[in-house]
Amino acid sequence: MKYLVTGAAGFIGMHTSKRLLDMGYEVVGLDNLNDYYDPALKEYRLEQLLPYPNFRFVKQDLADRKSIAELFKKERFQRVIHLAAQAGVRYSLEAPFDYVDSNLVGMMTILEGCRHNEVEHLVYASSSSVYGMNAKIPFSETDMVDNPVSLYAATKKANELMAHSYSHLYKISTTGLRFFTVYGPAGRPDMAPWLFTEAIIQGRPIKVFNHGKMQRDFTYIDDIVEGIIRIQNVIPEQTAPYSLYNIGNNQPVELKSFIEAIEKACDKEAEKIYMGMQPGDVPATYADTSRLEQSANYKPTTSIEVGLKSFADWYRQYNSI
Repeated sequence: MKYLVTGAAGFIGMHTSKRLLDMGYEVVGLDNLNDYYDPALKEYRLEQLLPYPNFRFVKQDLADRKSIAELFKKERFQRVIHLAAQAGVRYSLEAPFDYVDSNLVGMMTILEGCRHNEVEHLVYASSSSVYGMNAKIPFSETDMVDNPVSLYAATKKANELMAHSYSHLYKISTTGLRFFTVYGPAGRPDMAPWLFTEAIIQGRPIKVFNHGKMQRDFTYIDDIVEGIIRIQNVIPEQTAPYSLYNIGNNQPVELKSFIEAIEKACDKEAEKIYMGMQPGDVPATYADTSRLEQSANYKPTTSIEVGLKSFADWYRQYNSI
């Protein structure tokens, strides 16, 4: 089995690629190594993959239609796990066209590659952000998601619609995964676990938005990868072979409790600056994972205390602290 994993130098992409490689599969990892955050972290992640003889890295931009088409034609992938995207809710306020190029054009080149090269199953990253300001919780895959509150969320909803149209028109099996606030070792430096851990260790104050009353369904990276690995073997076969799954911890944690868990992991109390809500943020995320449990016999289980301890230990090691 040969896989294409896009965003292979990204957080989820690296961990997913490593799991597939450990299982003995051939993986072609694609990434453009952009500088949205420090490329040194992406190079570090790549270093975890390059020693594997069954891994090859391709530095390429998804928006390059010709190059992506040639890659698909040459490699003849059986399955594609599409995790590359311009990430970040807040950054979409500053650089909207980055999201169009990466998340919309990039999804299109992947769909066209799958269409013309008989890919067995396309699994792609969506996001819990598609639920927007939905008041009903927990969020279910059957809920209406027509009110995104950020451009990032709008592009992820568009990805789901694009996938459905290709599943309907060309009978391509596609599965979208709505990830809920993923964290863990080698995670992104623009997300709360990294930002808070770094500030606490360095003795700097942390900004606590919505006065600590935000709730997030924090999901540990190993749980996310386990969900991806299981779901890529659950291939939709209906008339339009299309599926969507939430992957979340099914246990939302208030920001205040989250900070307390980081303080415990760092063995140090944080200095806090309480602030209002940021544009594009939502007050709560909470995953209904019953569809994932039914189809893949799986439910994430890692507690926030265990996950943040693991991240804090990795952070100290990575930064030689």
